[in-house]
Amino acid sequence: MKIMRVDGNLFKTLVINGAANLRANYQIVDSLNVFPVPDGDTGTNMKMTIEGGVNEIASMDDTNIYEISKKLSRGMLMGARGNSGVILSQLFRGLSKGFENLVSVNAISLAEAFESSVKQAYKAVVTPVEGTILTVAREASEKMSLIANSRMSINEFFKEYLQEAKKSLENTPNLLPVLKEAGVVDSGGTGYVYVIEGMLKALEGEIITDANLDSASHYVQFDVKAEVENEFGYCTEFLVDLTKVDDPDNFDEKVILERIEPLGNSIVLLKDENIVKTHIHTLTPGVVLNIAQEYGEFIKIKVENMTLQHSELQEIKHVEEGSCACGEVHHKKPVKPEIRSKYSIVSVATGEGLMETFKNMGVDYVVSGGQSMNPSTEDFINGFDTLNADNIIVFPNNKNIILAANQAAKIYTESNIIVINSKTIAEGFSALTMLDISLEPDELVKEMDEAISQVLSCSVTYAVRDTEVDGIKIQKNDFIGILGGKIVAANRKRIDLMKAVFKQANLEEKDIVTIIWGKDVTEKEVNELTRNLKKNYSNLEVELIKGDQEVYSYILAIE
Repeated sequence: MKIMRVDGNLFKTLVINGAANLRANYQIVDSLNVFPVPDGDTGTNMKMTIEGGVNEIASMDDTNIYEISKKLSRGMLMGARGNSGVILSQLFRGLSKGFENLVSVNAISLAEAFESSVKQAYKAVVTPVEGTILTVAREASEKMSLIANSRMSINEFFKEYLQEAKKSLENTPNLLPVLKEAGVVDSGGTGYVYVIEGMLKALEGEIITDANLDSASHYVQFDVKAEVENEFGYCTEFLVDLTKVDDPDNFDEKVILERIEPLGNSIVLLKDENIVKTHIHTLTPGVVLNIAQEYGEFIKIKVENMTLQHSELQEIKHVEEGSCACGEVHHKKPVKPEIRSKYSIVSVATGEGLMETFKNMGVDYVVSGGQSMNPSTEDFINGFDTLNADNIIVFPNNKNIILAANQAAKIYTESNIIVINSKTIAEGFSALTMLDISLEPDELVKEMDEAISQVLSCSVTYAVRDTEVDGIKIQKNDFIGILGGKIVAANRKRIDLMKAVFKQANLEEKDIVTIIWGKDVTEKEVNELTRNLKKNYSNLEVELIKGDQEVYSYILAIE
């Protein structure tokens, strides 16, 4: 059946099917890693990002395509993980902007919206790289801008768009030499193609059910048995549109927070443009909802009676994850420190030892995540919400996390967020050792950039496939040494690999090497490694940290 226009409900169906198609294939996307290492997470990041949007729209019933796309965009914005996830969220944000003031679209309007999509995504990336998801989206959009017309059906539009996207994807190795050398196409572009493919399948009547999403909306209709009550009260969540506020853009959400704070615990309150999203555990949900309604109209409400097994609620001093009776995981928000400081520090890390080390170095909040699981925009905001400081310094410690941290910085308004450009754990660690919080923000950023520039990062993991990189032949399960972002050695024996990496690092010219060792490394091996360093590089000061991190046996900061 030819479809000539897309309204809100149809767009929702297309997106949900696109997300389902990505979920069915995300592991393929993960495997398209330039390096043959076990931390490919592009597909996982994109899947979790789009599912964050789907969770916001799944229960909506609205023919207005702009309203549906706007809610989708916000959900993806908060759930965005990794560079690929952030870019995907920006593509859909741009698409939403293209739908503004429209209830439904034909092929011409759809082509214009995809142009808006590409402009938004390129704008979000400081240094756009061709041969990536950006190129795939741009070239497909450019094709449709040329051929879309009023007689073209939506079915034909997506067929042509998908065909051009696939053609662009196949060409990505010709634009990025590292892709050609690794024998793969761009992973982000592949994930995007799976989304578009799923949208086309929905138009053709193929609804994907084998890869069921957790697509029940994060918010459901008001449903509570008033007669059931216990000391924990009700898990209450709602979205309110600030329609009764004169100036929503400049409205301070703390006004609502101050009024509902005495009524409950585990409060999370976040403002995004004219929408306030709130979660609270309270004995009096009706009172909370009445207060919120004074500021606008409800978009979604959810109230669940809690039957938790704990004996009592305790004051939480650190953000923890806990489950409500509704079966969902929530972040319990602690009370902010009463005294506002000039600086607070947030750092990303994984591994109990490494996280504890960062805390001992003065980090106020550690965002759990790293190579194999990138934190989302919302994960950062949850961290910011536990702090009370004029400036919050963020160490992403992974090049694939910096975009999400920057996105969180744009959203958060209670503090000035300073994102340090730490692309590795080693860089973040070394910068933290040099952190001087007596400096003003601009001076501090310069000092951190200078400290990072003096660090040579090294990491050791294992290969997940046979390949050849920069003339180095690698077999599956070989240990791999990555120095300064490049694979410099591979060996079946890890201790021999480390010795080869040391030679490549020119350690005779360095002063300090900090070795952060992972869960799969024994003390015996670390001691052997230390003896080798002291014997062959007497100039070096060696520091050891038991990081307990997964995936990477060793992380080295060489200075």
